[in-house]
Amino acid sequence: MEEFAYHLAEDAARIAAAWLSSLAQERRVAEKTVEAYRRDLSQFGAFLTDHLGEAAGCAALEGLALADFRSFLAKRRADDIEPRSLARQVSALKSFFRFAERRGHFRNTAYGTMRAPKIAHSIPRPLNEAAAARVADGEGSENAIPWIEARDRAVLALLYAGGLRISEALSLTPAMLQAEPLVITGKGGKQRLVPLLPEVRQLIASYVAACPFNLTEREALFRGAKGGPLSPRIVQLQMERLRGALSLPDSATPHALRHSFASHLLANGADLRVIQDLLGHASLSTTQVYTEVNRTHLLEQYRKAHPQG
Repeated sequence: MEEFAYHLAEDAARIAAAWLSSLAQERRVAEKTVEAYRRDLSQFGAFLTDHLGEAAGCAALEGLALADFRSFLAKRRADDIEPRSLARQVSALKSFFRFAERRGHFRNTAYGTMRAPKIAHSIPRPLNEAAAARVADGEGSENAIPWIEARDRAVLALLYAGGLRISEALSLTPAMLQAEPLVITGKGGKQRLVPLLPEVRQLIASYVAACPFNLTEREALFRGAKGGPLSPRIVQLQMERLRGALSLPDSATPHALRHSFASHLLANGADLRVIQDLLGHASLSTTQVYTEVNRTHLLEQYRKAHPQG
């Protein structure tokens, strides 16, 4: 282990490496989250190096007081970090210190009193059913190259009809489509079953028939113009074009189609736990945000329609 990795002294850096490995391999935390936590700890280590005058080892970490943690948080606020990112950093540091304590490396009594900033409450912004259907039906999607138009229609239909994330849709292979329902591996390696409507399978079949590239069983199903795996950015740009063509709101993003999937299922009577399973949420509380979406929509419609609204 290179000394001062993570901006920590060697003994603490070894513990940091073990902690990150545990997150990825034992707790199966998403790769992007692990990388974010690595950066968070490195920023904390860099702050301590300046704050203490040297790279912090286990003894220094054990002796940190609440004032030291508060100084770090104040420094990050001064750097104009967003509250959500700052809250994640607090979570990362607490996870690291808990890990060190559980493994018997060192024990700090102050880190647990850190408080994350309050995050402004927000709810998903799905499209209404008519707008989502227009996107999924390919309205406004007029590409001069027929196979690319077929590809874009298939991808967007997957996002809305299956509730997939972009990364999940673009990681599909022809072999995966042989299963019904689909077996999707989402965040943290969590698997879920996603049934596909016949109409969506037909759109995918039309794309496959038109695609000029050899689609092998274990490689990416959706391809870019030059034959490589389709980039998420291309899907985002397509939604930007559709916002103009169909007069959709700025909130109409590829991920908004996943929000629309959940919200429209709930509005039409689907059980919340079924929606949780279809989305791959680990916690029901994450899915419950869609009840607030529907409540907000209900109140808006009431105020618009009631004579005294």
